[in-house]
Amino acid sequence: MAEIRFRIDGKEIVAKQGETIRSAAMRANIEIPALCGNGIVSRTTSCFVCVVKDVKTGRFLPSCSACPSEGQMIESDTDEVREMRRTALGLLLSEHTGDCEAPCTLACPAHARVEEYVRLGRQGKFEEALKVIKEKIPLPMSIGRVCPRFCEKDCRKNVTGEAVSINDFKRLAADLYYEKYMEEIPADTGKKVAVVGGGPAGLSAAYYLRLKGHSVTVFEQNPEAGGFLRYGIPEFRLPKAVLKRELEHFVKMGILFRCGMKLGRDFTLDSLKKEFDGVIVAVGCWKPSSMRIEGEDLALQGIHFLKGIAEKNWQNLDNPGKTIVVGGGNTAMDCARTALRCGGKVTIVYRRTEKEMPAEKAELAEAREEGVEFEFLTAPLRLREENRKKFLLCQRMTLGAPDASGRRSPVPVEGSDFEIEADTVIAAIGQKTSAPEGVVPDKRGNVAVSKDLSCGEMIFAAGDCVSGPATVVEGVAAGHKAADALAAALEGRKTEEPFFFNVSRGHWRSLAKEDLVFLRGDQVSDAPRVKPDFISLEERKSSFTELFPTIPAEKMMKEGERCIECSCTAKGDCKLKKYAEAYKTAPDMFQGAKSPCTVDNRHPLIIHDRKKCIRCGICVKTCAEVINKHILSAMKRGFATVVRTAFDEGLPSYCADCGECVKECPTGALDWKNKK
Repeated sequence: MAEIRFRIDGKEIVAKQGETIRSAAMRANIEIPALCGNGIVSRTTSCFVCVVKDVKTGRFLPSCSACPSEGQMIESDTDEVREMRRTALGLLLSEHTGDCEAPCTLACPAHARVEEYVRLGRQGKFEEALKVIKEKIPLPMSIGRVCPRFCEKDCRKNVTGEAVSINDFKRLAADLYYEKYMEEIPADTGKKVAVVGGGPAGLSAAYYLRLKGHSVTVFEQNPEAGGFLRYGIPEFRLPKAVLKRELEHFVKMGILFRCGMKLGRDFTLDSLKKEFDGVIVAVGCWKPSSMRIEGEDLALQGIHFLKGIAEKNWQNLDNPGKTIVVGGGNTAMDCARTALRCGGKVTIVYRRTEKEMPAEKAELAEAREEGVEFEFLTAPLRLREENRKKFLLCQRMTLGAPDASGRRSPVPVEGSDFEIEADTVIAAIGQKTSAPEGVVPDKRGNVAVSKDLSCGEMIFAAGDCVSGPATVVEGVAAGHKAADALAAALEGRKTEEPFFFNVSRGHWRSLAKEDLVFLRGDQVSDAPRVKPDFISLEERKSSFTELFPTIPAEKMMKEGERCIECSCTAKGDCKLKKYAEAYKTAPDMFQGAKSPCTVDNRHPLIIHDRKKCIRCGICVKTCAEVINKHILSAMKRGFATVVRTAFDEGLPSYCADCGECVKECPTGALDWKNKK
């Protein structure tokens, strides 16, 4: 058989007569992407993702069907060729509809594989679920109690009812198996790392650096590690015995803790650099924000109030009497509920309405149930003291236009001033960073960092000291990112933010029930959301006992049956996603009307999601040419083309014994329903 010699990117290639450019290239280990060409069926030339350029003619050729000619010069990886492929991918994506990843996973700041651990929980595999959780959440017992549940706010179950109680899967899996579970620690790399700050971000950084085999020492200024988990979150929300169990696990991993060691007093960044190969600064955000009113020095600062209570281990506490808490965030709620448990009569003063309060709605509802009172649209003006009593002068407000944060700005109501008498006033209106010596602060006073979170030579920073006050799970995510950056630097390489790609059917607020895809059909439960069994209200008001015990496994397995499972069944092997990420193609590169296709869910094992179909024809040809069946066909023409069965009767049951079309589909339009 005659041979054809040609060149691809300067490399001489020998092709057989009738062989395509792509086939010859692949034999020479030159990868050319393709969605519609698999070498098994006849040539299709429908996706044009495999284009290459003929240098002599300047033409772009589909390499999956074009055959080479003697002496031909082909370019397969120039910027121009890559842009042509990117354009082809963008056009395919313009009418591709689906969910690459579940909304719950995308909403999680740590990007934990939420859908996967909920599925394992539904199956009763809580130890396996914990393993999945700890990929991204090194503090599952704590976060399982205090997380604001970003995942649940984006849960598609909100379309038909209440969100799945996702966070309780995390809490249960950790409570059941935390002592038993142990990570595999690789061999020691010989590298030593110092982490300054034992709060969520610092603990997370230490955890992930240890998992890479580095020796880690955590420096903490307080007598015990935990940061805000230990000294800011009240005992009734996070029992410190639980936190202690988590921290003991860090010690088992070989992480060292040096408590009572303060940066700037007991050591400096320069001294750490002499002893360690890298440093992560995670000092938190402990400087109270000012109320900017006369006499505010007469008020207790919220974070100092909570820390003082924690240092007494929630025992032998003074009654604060009639207490005013100024603020509307989670710290204000914690202060109010703590003061109430100390015997106080508590009122929260907030300058906007309840709707604008940044505090979690569940926290607000629980505080109100416990007896905390609220003065909304009320702003403090001045604080004075007389005969050991405090008097907070306030002014009524009304809401005006939205401010920079998007919330409506409070506007004073003229002549509405009034005073509130109190024994204790607590200011809980926010925190700021006190940037330590040795780092450069940004304009907000936070630690200034570069894109890779570095703030000096082999010094990185993470958590609240970089971002300002955030949640525990956001701190954990930041610590993980800083750990990865420092680990890369220790290996002499730079980190690069990966291109983020995700196709979505849309936020649940824009969807109706008929827009949802139920892989498990009528197995998806419509039962009410599981509820925890709170301790009695009287005990809540008079003690620091945890609000409720962990929900039992049987109930959580039932709760797992409510999960719709929204992510794409093919997210791990979708070629369209793979190449879109490789060529940095945004799903909305081209926008326009999408074909009004439907999802065929009638087959018990196979889903035919026509909204994901790119009309490559692989399934049709595989069925016809490989299996010698003609079950699938391309119906209609042009934009309205759709692949389906004759008379749209759906896939026959015996297709489950074959599955070749599923195997060859590049996008998950045809796929097995069962997610492993």
